[in-house]
Amino acid sequence: MSTGTFVIGIDFGTDSVRSVVVDARDGALAGAAVAPYPRWAQGRYCDPREHRFRQHPLDYLSAMESSIRAALAQAGGDVAARVRGISVDTTGSTPVLADAKGRPLSLLPGFEEDPDAMFILWKDHTAVAEAARINELARSWGGPDYTKFSGGVYSSEWFWAKALHVVENNPAVARAAVTILEHCDWIPAVLTGTEDLGRIRRSRCAAGHKAMWHPEFDGYPSSDFLARLSPRLPALRETLGSRTFTADAPFGTISPAWAATLGIPADVVVGVGAFDAHMGAVGGDIQPHHLLKVMGTSTCDMLVAPKTDATEVLVAGICGQVDGSILPGAIGYEAGQSAFGDVFAWFKQLLSWPLLAIQPDAPEAGDPRRAALADAIMDRIIPALDKAAAEIPPSRSSVVALDWFNGRRTPDADQRLQGAIARLDLGTDAPRIYRALVEAIAFGSRAIVERFRAQGIRIDGIIGIGGVARKSPLTMQVLADVLDMTVEVRAGEQPVALGAAMFAATAAGLHATIEDAQRAMSSGTEARYRPDPARARLYDALYRDYVELGSFVEEELTQ
Repeated sequence: MSTGTFVIGIDFGTDSVRSVVVDARDGALAGAAVAPYPRWAQGRYCDPREHRFRQHPLDYLSAMESSIRAALAQAGGDVAARVRGISVDTTGSTPVLADAKGRPLSLLPGFEEDPDAMFILWKDHTAVAEAARINELARSWGGPDYTKFSGGVYSSEWFWAKALHVVENNPAVARAAVTILEHCDWIPAVLTGTEDLGRIRRSRCAAGHKAMWHPEFDGYPSSDFLARLSPRLPALRETLGSRTFTADAPFGTISPAWAATLGIPADVVVGVGAFDAHMGAVGGDIQPHHLLKVMGTSTCDMLVAPKTDATEVLVAGICGQVDGSILPGAIGYEAGQSAFGDVFAWFKQLLSWPLLAIQPDAPEAGDPRRAALADAIMDRIIPALDKAAAEIPPSRSSVVALDWFNGRRTPDADQRLQGAIARLDLGTDAPRIYRALVEAIAFGSRAIVERFRAQGIRIDGIIGIGGVARKSPLTMQVLADVLDMTVEVRAGEQPVALGAAMFAATAAGLHATIEDAQRAMSSGTEARYRPDPARARLYDALYRDYVELGSFVEEELTQ
């Protein structure tokens, strides 16, 4: 590998895009920048009461350009001239209906303000009924059960459910749509100027985990199966092809227009895209039989196991298992929780209601010092709760909560489910409720670990990456105690974007394999949380309380 070569990793998150410029030799960070999505920040095209969350493609394009240019400017010198590769990760499943050139319909006249013509964000739950139809058909139609490699339960958060919802409820969009694109497939197509649908290299990660693609099915679910859901789906399916690609493969070369816009060489290689959690697992230095938790607004729990000659074990109730979705040559398993950091954000908003609703109407509300004070208080709420809750010992008589505030992703996806808090009395204060929420999140993680183990998949350790992992020692210690396993927290501000950079270095030929890129570019471990034996025993009992509350709530909500 030549000296001083750089790569760019681009991480499209829920609220913003993060770009990092990284030295491919050792992973040293040369520049980084974050750019928010302007329309999303204004709350446009979303209706939380209807569980509708849509994002405009122009948000992605403007934020991507801003963040890359800013990261390159921070790197300075001649770094831009020495960039050799770019790879992107995105949320998922975040699909969009597009035209014959792969252009999202919201970029075309007449659809600019239509939410159904935009990207359907991962946490959009408008397709609950459609997911139920897919699950029912998969079990009853007499052909293959196309959900078998997706945990046996298809989710409203995924590709076909969202597409089905839109084509059945928006005739104009249905008529105009030629294909469906995942966000992680669209961005490489944009960067390379690819407008031929047959030349788009579809992500193995996205297709396998969210669109029921598998070699056993010769690709995606059959046209016969999809036609029983909607007559519009088979034509869309035909545009997808049958091949998929792992993220270490090149997608193509950057287009002259984007090379000029970004000020980078015209021969920069653009890698095949993938989902954020999967590239984040690589950036977090995932190891075989270690569960890596990407801890953000939700969690995605990633696990890799070497392929063997034995028949592949199917794990029920997870978000899929795909050959090569994380590390090429290994089976990648995905699970997760639909709300993680979002649970804390909800509680913070609940507690800060007076600051937002009453304080602006108070005398002298226009005084900027009052707004600054409100912002300062809000910034201190979670750290203060973390500190106070850490002083409260776990107890069988303590508050117990469920973490299903945005439904349940795994085990056994069900977005109809809701959170709950029990054992409240007049002595219950905010720190005690907060601790119960922390414990609920840890119990949700334990349910995932227990499902893998019950299905014969070994888990030897836990790895945490993301904001919560680095900012909340309480959460990490409770997680270690509940799981009775050591939790390692990886260093680095942007492990997901670093994972994208590792794939960029591999796709560009700067490292022979993604494992070589991991060894060279890893950020290492910054903290380890070891379980306390006494607390671990107590949490065994508290976990049973969590399971009993969950069974009660699930029965009440789904009967």
